[in-house]
Amino acid sequence: MHQTLRKILPLAAATLLAFSTAAAAKDVSLSGDFAGENGATNQPSGHVSATLDTVTHQLRYTIDYQGLSGPVTIAHFHGPAGPDVAAGVMQLIPGPYRSGMSNSVTIDAATQSALLNGLSYVNLHTKAHPKGEARAQMTVSPSPGM
Repeated sequence: MHQTLRKILPLAAATLLAFSTAAAAKDVSLSGDFAGENGATNQPSGHVSATLDTVTHQLRYTIDYQGLSGPVTIAHFHGPAGPDVAAGVMQLIPGPYRSGMSNSVTIDAATQSALLNGLSYVNLHTKAHPKGEARAQMTVSPSPGM
């Protein structure tokens, strides 16, 4: 009987660990709406929707935009900063850039904290506005059923 337990216990422990890790994973929904910034005279608009896995730090996102002065040359998550406050780059958003783009990135703990506390924004840069033409301040979206 002891030999059977020695074989079963490690398997049971590994199974329990796998289920507890999966149960601890928490997806958080985030979103933000684009508005013009840095003297943009046009009316950029659009939306960012994202899901953050707080255990793996995996951030999945979709970015829709329109009304920019030209093509997006680069895009970033910036922070930590509240609305209307500029901040440094926290995470590059890899191209190619087009409205409707979806991708995922692994973020660090500081970027995750900024996102969860409403202190991060997506910035779309263009040739006419290299400091950023459109900004979407990210906020945690209510969970379904709330």
